[in-house]
Amino acid sequence: MWGKLFPERIFARRMSRDAEKRLRLAQARAEESMVRAHVDNAMMFVDTLSEDLPFDRAIETYVRVMGIPEPLASTVATRSLVALGEEMMPYRSRMAEVPAVEETPSGRPPLRLDQASDAQVRVVRRA
Repeated sequence: MWGKLFPERIFARRMSRDAEKRLRLAQARAEESMVRAHVDNAMMFVDTLSEDLPFDRAIETYVRVMGIPEPLASTVATRSLVALGEEMMPYRSRMAEVPAVEETPSGRPPLRLDQASDAQVRVVRRA
């Protein structure tokens, strides 16, 4: 992506690894802010058009009208649906339906990493 914006023949100097890492983190924060803004606006769209369109069509219309390209469009639509779902089914009622997580003797839930490493050890021992 950056090659198109900053051609090497103009900017021949490479960035240090630390600078590149900071750049990627800043880009991720900016993209996340854009997604949040689109979701907020899509929710306003849903509220505004609630009498005329079902919520899924309102979100689809928002994405189309705003000209949001893929894969950002899918992300915005999915997160908008999640936000609507959270409004319809609050967190506490969802958590009441989720079965309790088994705990280890230390009182903490088991780590999935432990399960993965145990499975890997069993595979290695069989070989």
